[in-house]
Amino acid sequence: MAERLSTSTRMARARKNGRVSRIENGHLKRKERASRDKRMAELIQKGKFPYTPAIMSWVSVKLGVRSVLISDEQIKALVSPKS
Repeated sequence: MAERLSTSTRMARARKNGRVSRIENGHLKRKERASRDKRMAELIQKGKFPYTPAIMSWVSVKLGVRSVLISDEQIKALVSPKS
């Protein structure tokens, strides 16, 4: 039978594993966010207002404004190439 670990040892192990997991998942999420940003910008350039709920949700998060208050000009300014 395996020897029992103390509570403090188990908690320390869980904290360490959680830290490693957050670091690894953070790198993956960064790549996923960049991919989503690119995909949404392409969809906005191809489409016209009003956009699908997924696009409006993404724009809402980027602008920090409720989606019902967002105008087409604000969306176009968000995805236009910066000069």
